[in-house]
Amino acid sequence: MEVRIGVKGAARELAIESAQSADEIQEAIESALKKGDPTLTLVDEKGRRVILSLDKLAYVEIADTDSRRVGFGAL
Repeated sequence: MEVRIGVKGAARELAIESAQSADEIQEAIESALKKGDPTLTLVDEKGRRVILSLDKLAYVEIADTDSRRVGFGAL
């Protein structure tokens, strides 16, 4: 899954590739918000952890990873 995260006060968004499903990512975010946790931790495909301060969270976009085409092809 591709996860794009908007951060308040930042001009650019964070983008990570996660092996988790969209439902797992959504559940983690909703759970952290409901509990009032100060941070949210997501893990990317390589096992790196991204820790976000929830008070700086503007939005989260979760999308399937597209396989990008290279070169020219006829459709």
